[in-house]
Amino acid sequence: MGRSYIVDELVEKYLVNLKTIDASYITGLLIGQFSPQKDFVVLAARTPPKEKEAGGSSSDGGGMVSSLDDIDVQWVSEHAKQVSHMLPGSLAVLGVFLVHPPELSKEAQNSLRRLIFAVDKRLSKGRLWKLTEDDVPERVMLQICSKTRKAICRTFDVQDPKSSAKPADWKYQAGVSASWQVLQCSVDLDVLFPMAETSSSNLDKCTKDGLQRWANQIETSICLINGKRLPDHFDVTAGQKKNSKAAQSKLQAQILIPTKVGLKADQRSTASVQACKGFLTMKGVMHCRAYIHSNKPRACQAVEAIKRDLMNTVSCRTEMLFEDLFMNEGSSDRGAVSGQQPLPQRVFAPVPGTGFCICDYMFPDESLVDVSERFKEMLDCDILEETIDTTQEAALKQSNIVDNSEECTDNITSEMPTEAPENQRSLQTYVGVAVATGVALLATAASLLYLSD
Repeated sequence: MGRSYIVDELVEKYLVNLKTIDASYITGLLIGQFSPQKDFVVLAARTPPKEKEAGGSSSDGGGMVSSLDDIDVQWVSEHAKQVSHMLPGSLAVLGVFLVHPPELSKEAQNSLRRLIFAVDKRLSKGRLWKLTEDDVPERVMLQICSKTRKAICRTFDVQDPKSSAKPADWKYQAGVSASWQVLQCSVDLDVLFPMAETSSSNLDKCTKDGLQRWANQIETSICLINGKRLPDHFDVTAGQKKNSKAAQSKLQAQILIPTKVGLKADQRSTASVQACKGFLTMKGVMHCRAYIHSNKPRACQAVEAIKRDLMNTVSCRTEMLFEDLFMNEGSSDRGAVSGQQPLPQRVFAPVPGTGFCICDYMFPDESLVDVSERFKEMLDCDILEETIDTTQEAALKQSNIVDNSEECTDNITSEMPTEAPENQRSLQTYVGVAVATGVALLATAASLLYLSD
């Protein structure tokens, strides 16, 4: 028997209510959490329809079709990428679903296979953390007949391009995420990127290399849960199973990044002399969050989830920042480039009927209406504006920013980015900023496009 999928009844209701009225077929994503023995599916979201082109049909299959060859794989993959930005730690895109007419049943499996591999490739691009042997390689595909509503569940191993479909067990259950625990932490970010040149190719390489070095630090850092370093195989739900309220309690994490002071006697801290024309510094305190399933979760899995959430949220925010600068170049609002640029603020919203929150990122000139609309478009989920929590990250005060506008020439810099302070801030957190030092560095917004942090 293949993998088992425990699916929330809310997902069943959602899939049953999907009707192929304006489209011949519907594609979408299955969202949930991996675990060693079985996976949990807690959300399903249809791919938003692409705007119709003049004289053509929409990408979601509007009109009569005789095959599934016209499924826009790139559109579905980009949807998966955008949705992944809205998921806190441990939640992920587990696979895809396809609602199709009976006459296209034979083609559905091949179409779903194409989608699964394309989505995994898109989500893997730019990933800062490394896969481990504990990561689940199977991705789920759900094939639903629009007439009979019969569902077929199979999996593919995305690490094997030649893998064939395997049968999987699909079981509905009420309140799948009701007893999930929440693991939270706030992490100081202070990463320095020296720029030898201001060409976009050099900026891209310098920032990606520096960010990867920082991510390597995070992966090797020590993580405490409620002030303790737990053994890898420790069950983080131990002692709380009998009390349903305690099972939904919040756990506090603390990520301790190793410093050079802790080096052994026979180890050296490498440093180099580097000529540079400017610096890019990412500063701030990031709020991170991960949800822990109730299937005997190990401490090492919880630690991995919160670390990956930290790496993902930093990467996502800075990618959004520089894309925004590029798109708004020349405008009088966000496109105006200055020495300091605020990173978008992370906000959270509870999903009705579940035990977890989804997240989004707000720029200073955006409102809760914008966030609510994005939740609807990307996750097909109605989120009331008043339920969106903007308090986890308060705005960074101007007095906390150090901006040196002098251009630098030769500088001695460490091979590793600046470490976070030993004591992580656990109370009020704030959104980070990108501080650029160097005249030539800020010549155009376009040159900043690839500074993905």
